[in-house]
This record gives sequence, C-alpha cells and structure tokens, in this order.
Amino acid sequence: MQVIKLSIRFTTKTMWQRIQTLFLVMIIASMLGLLILPIWVNAPDTPNEHQLYALHYTEKSPEGNKSYYLPYCLTAILAVAAATVSFISIRSYHDRQKQMRLGLLNSLLMLGVMICIVFFVTDLTETHPDAQYGFGFWLVAIGVACNFLANRFIRRDEQLVKDADRIR
Repeated sequence: MQVIKLSIRFTTKTMWQRIQTLFLVMIIASMLGLLILPIWVNAPDTPNEHQLYALHYTEKSPEGNKSYYLPYCLTAILAVAAATVSFISIRSYHDRQKQMRLGLLNSLLMLGVMICIVFFVTDLTETHPDAQYGFGFWLVAIGVACNFLANRFIRRDEQLVKDADRIR
C-alpha cells in the first residue's frame, strides 16, 4: 500500500516539472474561461443589449430576455473538447508521441472554435455594427499560442530522448 502512494506522488511531481504541462493547463483555463466570458457585446448598459457567449446568444430588452442556443453552442462544445484533449494530454506525459497527436487534434479543435467565433461575430456585426469584442474573444488566441508552445516543447523533449538513445 505504501509503495502505491509513493508512485502516485512521484508521477504527479514529475508531470509538473515539464513546462508543456503548464501550457496545457493554460489551454484548459482559457477554454473554460471562454465558456463564462462574453465573446461579443453590443451596446452594454442600454435597454436593448445583445451578448454572444460560447454557449448562447442573448438579446436583453425591456420586454424580456431571449436566448438562442443553436448553432451558438457549437463553440462551447468545441471548447470543452479542446479542454478535455488538453487534460488527456497532461495525463499521458509518459508517451510523447501520443501527446504530439493530441496536440494536433487540439489545434484542429481550437481552429474550429476560432472559425465558429469569427463566423458568428461577423454575422452579428452586420446587424449590430456598434459592437465590441469581449474578453472571451481573445481567450482563444491565448489558447492557440499556448498549444503551439506546448507542442514545441513536447517535440523538443522527444528530440532529446532520440538524441540520448542515439548516443547509447
């Protein structure tokens, strides 16, 4: 029983020593932050306010609020998938080839998130030109940059292992 606890503690400590783990955690945080922060806001603090979140589009008016979930929830589905892939990549730190494949999949998922956001924002900006971008709009760029850096460091670790095997 004691040996199992030591091995679990050791693997957790080993996982956090690598810089790509921190970048993968930042991807998870940015994708989950995207779910709760507004992507696009039109005329805040007025009677007719329009907000785009990753999960829904909301029209606030004095008569009441209307929320539309489809097709806007596709952004949230892809963001949650990207966060999940990042978590799986963290847990598979011992298999760098798998991490590189997961990094590629994560790049594709975040590309899908970016395409959805750009499509929905341009569509809404045509009808409401006096809009501004929310912080959620920029979180995707942070996630993409962190994914690029994590993939780069994973490839660098793999190259170091190959070079060490060649020297032996």
